[in-house]
Parts: sequence; C-alpha cells; structure tokens
Amino acid sequence: MPGRRKPTINEVAHLAKVGIGTVSRVLNNHPAVRPETRARVQAAMESLGYRPNPHARRVAGGRSYTVSVILPFVATEFYTRLIEGIEQVLQQERYDLALFPLLSRSRLERYLESSTFAYQTDGLIIASYDLTELFGGNLLPTDRPVTLVDAYNEHYDSSYMDNPLGGALAAEYLAQFPGEIFAIKLEEDIDRAFAKTTFGGRLAGFQHKLAELGRSLPQTHLYTTRFSAEGGQLALRQFIAQSPPPYNIFAGADLIALGVLEEAERQGLKIGHEVRVLGYDGQPWTEARGLSTLAQPVEAMGAEAARMLLKRIGGYRGAPRAVRFTPTLLERASTAPRAPIPAHP
Repeated sequence: MPGRRKPTINEVAHLAKVGIGTVSRVLNNHPAVRPETRARVQAAMESLGYRPNPHARRVAGGRSYTVSVILPFVATEFYTRLIEGIEQVLQQERYDLALFPLLSRSRLERYLESSTFAYQTDGLIIASYDLTELFGGNLLPTDRPVTLVDAYNEHYDSSYMDNPLGGALAAEYLAQFPGEIFAIKLEEDIDRAFAKTTFGGRLAGFQHKLAELGRSLPQTHLYTTRFSAEGGQLALRQFIAQSPPPYNIFAGADLIALGVLEEAERQGLKIGHEVRVLGYDGQPWTEARGLSTLAQPVEAMGAEAARMLLKRIGGYRGAPRAVRFTPTLLERASTAPRAPIPAHP
C-alpha cells in the first residue's frame, strides 16, 4: 500500500496564508519575519506534518542556498584559512558551502562541463586559478554569479592578492644583502593548464624587480619543485652543490621556506648569515619559527569574495568589481640575524 503523500511547502504557504518566500524565511530563521507570522507558519507546518528536508530551500524561490567553491587543494593552511573567511560570511546569511577540489587536470576537465553539480548551486567562488582561460570567450559556461578569489579577471568580481607586488617586495628586500640571490618556483600538475598562476605572479614580480635593480636570477639559481617542505630541502641542497654561501632565497611559500630552514639546520649553516630565506603567506606558525615572510590577509580576502558573490546572488547587476589586497613584509630571524650574545669576561 503506498505511503501517505508528503505535504509540500506550497501547501504550508496556502494554509498559513503567506507566500512561499515567507515560509522559506521561517525555515531559515530569518529575522525579518514577524513573530505572529512565524507562529502561523509553524502552526501550519505542524498541522500538515510538514518536515523540511535538505533541499527544501531549493524549492522556495528556486534557490539552493548553497555556494560552490572550486579550489586547487583542501588540506593546506592557506586554503583552510581562505575557506574560514568565506564560510564566516556565508553562515551569517545561512548559506551552505560545497567544496570542489581540482586536485588534477582530469578533475578540472569534469568541472568545465556546465552540467556538473558545481555549476548548479546559487553561485561559484573560484580560487587561485582563473578557469576562464580555458574558454575562448573568457566566460564560464554558467548563468550563475561567479566571483574569483586569489585571482583576477576583468569579466568577474575579483578579490585578489597583488602577487607581482609581493614578488617585487621580496626582490627589493633580498637584494640589500651580500651574496647571490636564489628563488624556488612552485609548480603543480594543474599549473601547466594555465598561463597565469598565483606562484607565477610572485616569481614574475620578483624577476622584474631584480632586473630593475640591475640584478639577475640565473637559471641555475632557480629551482622548480612541488608544494611541500621537502621541496625546500631539495632546493637548498641544489644551491649548496653549485655555489658557496651566503644564499638569499625567496621561497615563494612559507611551507617551502620551512623546508629550507630545516635543511640549513641539518647542514650546520647559520640562518640569517649563511642562509637567508623569505617565505610568503604569513602562516600563524611562522612567528614562532622565526621565519621572515610576506603576510597576506587570507581570511579577509575570502570574506570579501563571499560578500561580493552574495550581493550578486541578491540581484546586484553592476559592473565587475575588483578588491585588491597587498602583502606585508614581516622581518624575522631567518633574514635578520639575532644580536650576538656577549661573551663572558
């Protein structure tokens, strides 16, 4: 015998003598609903035996109240902080967040189909990679609002870090020290699908500023590796094999710089004298480790992206907006040696 048909949100609205939108606001505990109206809707739901399900809000107003976030990695400090900034804003408006990690080129190719679930939510936030590069018309195959974070595109709202500026600041800073300059280039498999990448922007700014200062970065002084502390360790070993100290190293990311520090300690090199290393990101642990870094306001960048997207979802139709963030140089022991301890008489 077939079960009893479940009541619908339309029936709740009809019984309570309100619109579907009002029922949706009650379901989402929206503060704009009057207490007497809320009580009437709740009484109608109780009378009908209506029980909302995870997709109830999708029915009301055609919205899912979910935002897709497409990003390269999940288990890294940078993206953990970025997601925290995004999620804090979304939660205030009672939106859910759905993560879609790229991880590989094959995963990316699946996301490029407009029918994929990533494109079926109310809006998209795309982190670090401008996926529009892979489309001839510079637009994504979706009618949903799109915001870029940690990336820039003139056709979409963008909340981005000025990475070329960060690279230039790194070059200007390291060029003041005696000794040769080295850099570590970060490249993942997914990077090869794009002309513009976050790490590429940092390195381009670094090399351009060095040229302005009359310095150079020979190919032998540039080491390409994957995003890991081990990459920093391997890079320093390579630099040691080809040149004597001191080494002034722009690591491109704090995790890579940590590997450089670990290898320098293992090799018995004096950090801040024979090895100077500058990271990028400003991760919370860098202060305790004495790592000089270019700190970026990751959470604020994510929050701004979420605010811009929610405004688009809410009906804003103005020109694409761009909010630019800049890094801050934090000088610590990895580039500025501590004062020597006075000898006892």
